[in-house]
Amino acid sequence: MAQQSHNKPVGDESLEEWEKIGFGGFGDVYKARHKTWRFDVAIKILRRDVCTSPSLWDEASVMSRTSCPSVLRLYGTYKGFLPIGGETVQRRPEGETSQEGLVMEFMERGSVQSLFEELSGPPPWPLVCRLANQVALGINCLHQLNLMHHDLKPSNVLLDADLNAKLADFGLSRVSTSCMVPKRETGRPYGSYKYMPPEAFNLSYQPVRSFDIYSYGILLWSIISGKEPYPSNNSELVENGVTRGDRPCLKEFVEKKEGGLNELVALMRQCWHHDPSKRPLIENVHKTTEAVFSKQKNGIHDAVGQVLRVPKAPIGNQPCERTMPNDTVDYRSPIQKAPISNQPCERTMPNDTVDYRSPIQIQDPIRVSPREMSWAEKGKFVDDNRSELIGKVTSVMEITDRLGEMVHNDARQTMKILSIPNSMRELYKSLHSGGDEVKAAFYDALKELHPELVEQLGG
Repeated sequence: MAQQSHNKPVGDESLEEWEKIGFGGFGDVYKARHKTWRFDVAIKILRRDVCTSPSLWDEASVMSRTSCPSVLRLYGTYKGFLPIGGETVQRRPEGETSQEGLVMEFMERGSVQSLFEELSGPPPWPLVCRLANQVALGINCLHQLNLMHHDLKPSNVLLDADLNAKLADFGLSRVSTSCMVPKRETGRPYGSYKYMPPEAFNLSYQPVRSFDIYSYGILLWSIISGKEPYPSNNSELVENGVTRGDRPCLKEFVEKKEGGLNELVALMRQCWHHDPSKRPLIENVHKTTEAVFSKQKNGIHDAVGQVLRVPKAPIGNQPCERTMPNDTVDYRSPIQKAPISNQPCERTMPNDTVDYRSPIQIQDPIRVSPREMSWAEKGKFVDDNRSELIGKVTSVMEITDRLGEMVHNDARQTMKILSIPNSMRELYKSLHSGGDEVKAAFYDALKELHPELVEQLGG
C-alpha cells in the first residue's frame, strides 16, 4: 500500500477493535483495525494537557518526508473521539472537541526494549548485528534529509513481525521540550538522559547531528549487552558522570568471541567521543555496521526463529516510557539507597584517554544477615522466573500497591483494565526500568503474598 498523505484524516467510522498498547509523557498509543485497508494500524494521541497539536504535526511532517525501510511509516492523521469501552465509539457531550493523532504502521513485536525484557538479555548475535545496521540505516536516512532524531533509545526502535527494526518518535525530544515545563523553570534538560551526549546538558545547547551519533553509540552498547546503560536512575548522577567522561562499561564484552564485536566496540567508542567534532559521520557508521552484518547474514534466519519461539510479551507498538513531569526518572525504593553502585567502568576524558576502572563494590544497604538475599540476587530471581510469575501470580494489584511510587500512575491505571497475566507483564516493565532496587522490593512483596510460590521457585 502506498504511504498515505498525513493531510488526510482517518475518522472513527474507518476504525474498529481499539486497544490501548502504550503510553508515555506524550500521551497514549492505540492499536486499531482499519475497516477498508483490512490491516492493523497504530494511532498516537497526544494528551491535551501536555501538548498542542502543532508539535504533533511537526512529527507528521518529519515522517512524511522519509521513505526508508528502517523508519516507521505514516499512513495519515486521526481526528475523532476515542472509544470509552468496547468497540463502540461513544458520543461526547456537545461542545467537547475531538482528539487528534497520527495513524502509523503497527509494529507487532514491540520495541528493542521489550525484546530485552522478553529475552532477559541480549538477542542472538546475528540479530544484534542486523539491529545495529538497521538503526544506522534509519539514522542515515534522516541525516541525508537534514533531519535529526534527538531521542534514540531501545524503546524508540520498533520491531515488525520478523524483528526488523524501524526508528520511531524522531523529533520527540523537540516535542517534549515544547510541551513540558520549560527548561528555565526546572533548570534541567529534557530527553532520555542516559543516551544524551555531555554537551547536551548545557542548557544553551542546540542539537546537531553529532547528538544522534553519540546516542547511537550508547544504544549500540545497549543492543549488544541487552540492558540499559548506567545502573543509577538518578539523572543528576548520570549527568555528572557523563560530563566527567564516564561511559558504559566494556569489561563484560572482553569474554565475548563473536565475529565483528571488536569492530562494533571500536565504533561505539568513536560515536561516544567526548569531542563532538571527532565523532564519525553516519555514512561511515553505516559502512561499518553493514560490513559486520554481511558476515552474519547466514545466521539471521536461525537467530530470528530462536527469538520468535520465546513467549511474546504484550503488544507494545510505541514506547511505554514512564517519565516524571520533569523527565527525571527515579524509581527508588523507600529504603535509602547508596548514591551509585556498579559505576560505569569506562571513562572517556576530553583527551579521549580511557580509564578501565573496576566496578565499585558497595556494601548492600539492605543486607541484614548472612542469609538475606542481596538486591542483585533478588533481581536475578525476578528475571529468571519471569514466565512462571506471569502465569501464576494473582495478587498483582496488591503487590503494585506495596511498591507505591515505584510504579508510575499511568502504568497503574493501565494494569487495572488488563487481565491478570497482562497486568503482570505491565508491572514487569516498571521493574525492568527501576533496576535491582525495585526488583528487590517486588521480591519482598511477592514473598509475603505468595510464599509457597517463591519457595517452589527456589527463592
